[in-house]
Amino acid sequence: MKTEIISTEAGDARITWHPARKARLVLAVSHGVGGGIEARDLQALARVLPGHGVSVALVEQPWRVAGKKVAPAPKTLDVGWRGVWPSLVKSGLPVISGGRSAGARVACRTAVELGAAAVLALSFPLHPPGRPEKSRAAELLGSGVPTLVVQGGNDPFGKPEEFPDGAFELAEVPFGDHGFVVPKRAQITQEEAVTVITDAVVKWLGSLG
Repeated sequence: MKTEIISTEAGDARITWHPARKARLVLAVSHGVGGGIEARDLQALARVLPGHGVSVALVEQPWRVAGKKVAPAPKTLDVGWRGVWPSLVKSGLPVISGGRSAGARVACRTAVELGAAAVLALSFPLHPPGRPEKSRAAELLGSGVPTLVVQGGNDPFGKPEEFPDGAFELAEVPFGDHGFVVPKRAQITQEEAVTVITDAVVKWLGSLG
């Protein structure tokens, strides 16, 4: 594992690398507005994927690196993501653009522009809680590249059955909320829920060739 600071027009971002020994792909994933790269799904992917030939780059947006509590506007998040992209592609390997929540929206919005091989959208915030009329489906449907959505079955930002038909795959984490937390009464454990995430991503990445 190694970290590097990248200067962007939005400030300094940070990449924490979890390299595979014989990498065939790079998965770059960023966090949401309510947390950082310590999120359980991001950490699980960083732990599991290098063993499957995928180097994982956990990206911290400039606002997070600067210690700010509140994320900037979506356009500024896109600026930060664009700024780290040259460091993500320097190996010459195909790069999957990804993130959780707001980070997933950034990945979808910028995928074609940056030349991403695919998009991994973790806990895509289809709409604000209780506001289904404020749909962000257009961002997801407009990713323009192969896309996998991994969504908690009880995510208040959009349950799996709320998603429109489209050219993307969707994997459900049963009982999971927006952070993929499952209640104690659930029929699966928290560890099993995390395994659902990593298994789905491993399978999907394998299908990309």
